Amino acid sequence: MKPDMTVEIGGLMLKNPVMTASGTFGYGEEFAPYVEIERLGAVVVKGLSPQPKEGNPPPRIMETTAGMLNAVGLENVGIRAFVDTKLPFLKGFDTVVVANIFGDTVDEYVEVASIAGTTEGIHAIEVNISCPNVKRGGLAFGADPAIAAEVTRRVKAVSERPVIVKLTPNVTDITVIARACEDAGADAVSLINTLLGLSVDIETRRPHIRNITGGLSGPAVKPVALRMVWETARAVSIPVIGLGGIMTAEDAIAFLIAGASAVQVGTANFVNPGVTMEIIDGIEDYLKRHDIASVRHLVGKLVVD
Repeated sequence: MKPDMTVEIGGLMLKNPVMTASGTFGYGEEFAPYVEIERLGAVVVKGLSPQPKEGNPPPRIMETTAGMLNAVGLENVGIRAFVDTKLPFLKGFDTVVVANIFGDTVDEYVEVASIAGTTEGIHAIEVNISCPNVKRGGLAFGADPAIAAEVTRRVKAVSERPVIVKLTPNVTDITVIARACEDAGADAVSLINTLLGLSVDIETRRPHIRNITGGLSGPAVKPVALRMVWETARAVSIPVIGLGGIMTAEDAIAFLIAGASAVQVGTANFVNPGVTMEIIDGIEDYLKRHDIASVRHLVGKLVVD
């Protein structure tokens, strides 16, 4: 008997728990030659801001021993151009579309959310709160529970769609931020975003990345991400979406067992553009082998003696 792969996130029913991670799948069209988009649980598009953004000057990507550093700088076409020129392609598929949004101020988050959260063809919003708050000296919105809650509350007020808050791992206790977002009305949280890192060219004694620091992703962050997902799933009652170093179906399954209701695949897309299809198949095969009727029966089943 075919196992039930459906999961529910914030009232949205996904065909399966495999989502793409923002910033690693473009706007969907770029990966269409390699992926059956309708098979994905959800497509999470590249982060969107009120106005187009050029991003940081190169070099802005550096491969590491077990992953990559990036300081792309959230380059994107802007929310209005996305709705006009990118969204029509995705609307041609029977797939959940999640718009990742960000801003330099709370008002900018609200501006993007008011469009993304009311536009046909966008089914949910993912709020990136790892961005620096320009009015608070550059401290990330997600590093302060009060500010994280304010962003969540303000976005929820203008969105007709479920709101997922994407959490930064660069904090002392991620569960404090997660609970603040839940209390402010978040429908789900996703974690982790990238860990802050540095790579040095010892010959020039300069950083490899023009921005100096960048976000670390890939297999190196998986144990940290798993731990944070496990802690957060025990601290909140809303769904947790796990990401960070997922390269295989086995990795994805580990996140589900740790408490994630769904997963996002990011850096792996650069290595193998069709990896999401393999992960979906791998999860289904695992459920069959273990005679598990539904993927939801796997969530949070970590055995701790």
